[in-house]
Amino acid sequence: MPPQGFQRARSQEQRAQRRRAILETAAAMLTEMTVAEVSLNELSRRVGLAKSNVLRYFESREAVLLELLHTASREWLEHLDDELGRLVNPNAERAGRSRAVAATIASTVAARPVLCDLLSAQAAVLERNVSAQVAAEYKRAAIGDVEALADMIGGRLPELGAADALRFAAAAIMTTGTLWAHAHPSAAMLAAYEAHPELAAMRLDFTDSLRQFLEVLLAGLLAGWE
Repeated sequence: MPPQGFQRARSQEQRAQRRRAILETAAAMLTEMTVAEVSLNELSRRVGLAKSNVLRYFESREAVLLELLHTASREWLEHLDDELGRLVNPNAERAGRSRAVAATIASTVAARPVLCDLLSAQAAVLERNVSAQVAAEYKRAAIGDVEALADMIGGRLPELGAADALRFAAAAIMTTGTLWAHAHPSAAMLAAYEAHPELAAMRLDFTDSLRQFLEVLLAGLLAGWE
C-alpha cells in the first residue's frame, strides 16, 4: 500500500499529498546519489507507487527534478540574502564589496551540492524530456530566480546598475553548473590525473574557481562605469 495510507488519490488534498511525497522522495534520493543516477523506476519503488501513477503527477523524471531545482534555488537565494547582509560591509570600498559578494556567492552555493548538481544537468538533461508547458513554467521560475539574485547584487553593488546586475546574476548561475561538472570528473578522469601528474593542473577546486570567475566578471562589469 502507498505510504500515504490510501490506494487512489481522490481529493485535491490527497493529490497534493501524493505530489509532495514524490518530491520529498526524490529530494532524499539526491542526498544519496547524483542526478544522473536518479531513475523513475527507483523513485516509483521508494515512493510506493507504480511508475504510471507517478507519471500522473509529473510527466517525467526531469519534470520532478526541475521542480526540485527551483525549490533548491529559492532556498539558496533566501540564505544568500542573509549572508550577503552579514558579510558585505555597505561602507566598504567598491573593490572590497565586490570581493565579498563573489566569495559569499561561491561559498554558499558550494555548501549545496544537490543544487549544484541539478544546475549542472539543467540545460543538457533536465530541460530535454519535458513538454513545452513544463519548460515554460520552469523557465519563468528560473527567470524570477535570476532577477531575485540581481536585486541582491544590485543592493550591495549599486554601481553596477540594473542591467549589469542582471547579466552578472545570469552568468553566475550558468557558470555554477558548468564549473561543478568540471570540478567533479568521472572516475576514469580521476584515474588519469593520478597516473599522469602533468594533467593535475586541469583539476579544479569548485569554490575557488567560482569565486575567481565571479571576481573577474564583477571587475569587468564595474570597469564599464569608470
